[in-house]
Amino acid sequence: MTASPTDTTCPYCGVGCGVTVTPGPDGVKVSGSSVHPANHGRLCSKGAALGETLGHEDRLLEPQVDGHGVDWGTALDKVADGFRRTIEKHGPDSVAFYVSGQLLTEDYYVANKLMKGFIGSANIDTNSRLCMASSVAGHKRAFGADAVPCSYEDLEAASLIVLVGSNAAWCHPVLYQRLVRAKDTNPGLKVVVVDPRATATVDLADLHLTIAPGMDVVLFNGLLAYLDSEGLTDASFVDDHTEGMAAALATARSSAGSPSSVAAQCGVPVDDVREFYALFAEHERVVSVYSQGVNQSSSGTDKVNAIINCHLLTGRIGHEGAGPFSFTGQPNAMGGREVGGLANQLAAHMALEDWSHRDRVQRFWRSPVMADTAGLKAVDLFEAMGEGRIKAVWIMATNPAVSLPDNRRVREALARCELVVVSDCHRQTDTTEFADILLPATTWGEKNGTVTNSERRISRQRAFLPAPGKSRPDWWMVSQVAQRLGFAEAFAYTAPAQIFREHAALSGFENHGQRLFDISALSTLSDDDYDSLAPIQWPVTVDRPRGTPRLFTDRRFFTPTGRARFVAVSPQAPANAPGEAYPWSLNT
Repeated sequence: MTASPTDTTCPYCGVGCGVTVTPGPDGVKVSGSSVHPANHGRLCSKGAALGETLGHEDRLLEPQVDGHGVDWGTALDKVADGFRRTIEKHGPDSVAFYVSGQLLTEDYYVANKLMKGFIGSANIDTNSRLCMASSVAGHKRAFGADAVPCSYEDLEAASLIVLVGSNAAWCHPVLYQRLVRAKDTNPGLKVVVVDPRATATVDLADLHLTIAPGMDVVLFNGLLAYLDSEGLTDASFVDDHTEGMAAALATARSSAGSPSSVAAQCGVPVDDVREFYALFAEHERVVSVYSQGVNQSSSGTDKVNAIINCHLLTGRIGHEGAGPFSFTGQPNAMGGREVGGLANQLAAHMALEDWSHRDRVQRFWRSPVMADTAGLKAVDLFEAMGEGRIKAVWIMATNPAVSLPDNRRVREALARCELVVVSDCHRQTDTTEFADILLPATTWGEKNGTVTNSERRISRQRAFLPAPGKSRPDWWMVSQVAQRLGFAEAFAYTAPAQIFREHAALSGFENHGQRLFDISALSTLSDDDYDSLAPIQWPVTVDRPRGTPRLFTDRRFFTPTGRARFVAVSPQAPANAPGEAYPWSLNT
């Protein structure tokens, strides 16, 4: 007998495609959801093969302590006792959580709440740090908030799309196919690809700029100077809604110079630079897409701001078919940022360094303590573990022994750590080898909650299979440990809908329009409303109950002055630039 179909969300990447899943006697049938606005029924090869990932081979099906199966009570007591003893002996900064963009927002929220508001440390960071932190910092410098201005619809509305450090054909294939169809529909659409390599994405390009590795700031500083010299500044927008243009322009002129100077520094023909600059100048509707080729860099944040500067100078932001647009790698990197999943953030996009924000979150949570300084970031966290400063760690839904840089040192750190707790769906990974306590987690087809994609669209992930063995969701595990640490009242969750309502309520708490991230209109959802929640883009407020497809249409930004900020950025050579010792460059 075939079960009823379930609409849920693909767990692979930040595109956030909707999928329809139908379990049957011969397995699970997966198809693209025709009603989901991210993909309109289309899937890439990974999404189409999701049904093949649902077997129980190598599943972790019961808690384990020191390699032996135990019941949940025993395992949770061991986790709580280990963290309590470590905190009592060495202080709250001796423990850490390392979490993941594969977690659902509800999981992320509970873990962040426990670490920052009840343990009192900010030592919680995420593998999303490795791919999105540069974009977050760039957005905050320019806009005063971690805000992606665009929607996927802007890709079809644009007349010029610039892809910078983005191999969308491989990494975001559903969006790439949207670009292909947009170009077929509109032959006037131009596509420029900026990438040292000729990737599959170049097949779509009218122009491919094969700049030398790390030269993005030079290229976009040169564009900024060119646009100004050609009189293409949107003077009213710049004068009324921005600040810092003069310093950014001065730095751009001195560091990049003329198109011929840019061409020489970037190692590309000057005619190609001039063609790119002319295309940007001619087209009012420009979307600049960037991804890990920009973010994963020793100067990634500056690269982000160099791109944003060009949009601010021309006013190409906040209207249809225009804006800087970061394509996210992980399925819920943005949801994690919404709840403060990074070590230097607070929940609801509030700032850890701002005492009034710390006070506000602490009063909302009614928590006994609040972390008041930034915690250890991903790489630093494992370095501290290797040095013996982090003595207990809980790793959730990620495999840092493989995915972090310099994994030899990561493995040495895990081997030295006095208590390693790992919650995962797999029994054997490179990281679980180091675990003192293993906790069996539910996975994609068994989990309920929400994720947020690259265009700020919150979508429901719905369970369509029973949890196998003794596996449980991550939010439940964290809540149970929190209760054992003495915080039962604050972590009395019995369903993800409760957590989501609290998360939404915090986003609107004492907000008064001062913080961009606000989904307070969803804080009163009933359990049934939560179950049936349709994909929606934040902010979602009383004034905008159907969501917000595009940001900054009112030209209001979230800096102290309400103006967007130009950021003066100078080019930096890549770390370990090629030379006799290192003759090659490695590009992500």
